[in-house]
Amino acid sequence: MMHPDEFEDTVEFALGMVPAPFQAALDEVAVLIDDDAPPQLGRLYGLYQGVPLTHPESRGYGQLPPRITIFRRPLEQDFPDRQQLIGQICVTVLHELGHHLGMSEQQLKELGYG
Repeated sequence: MMHPDEFEDTVEFALGMVPAPFQAALDEVAVLIDDDAPPQLGRLYGLYQGVPLTHPESRGYGQLPPRITIFRRPLEQDFPDRQQLIGQICVTVLHELGHHLGMSEQQLKELGYG
């Protein structure tokens, strides 16, 4: 396992690889790192929490800002090679950004981010 600072640096590097069309959406969400997803959610690499842009009427006061949480342990366990880890973090972020943009799981699968 990486030191938490090294994992954070790896996430930052992967965020820099997000393609230009998604960079604007990335600027709209906070990206957090946690060790694991809550047990009731199962084993996840990432999680989007927020109101998708396709539902602006439900945004407003009292809403937390949208965020993506990256889960360190499952990613490190499944991708011990740093280059593969970077690639999967990028795919995970793109998947969660897709939710922010209002995409369904099926649309994300079709784009290769499923």
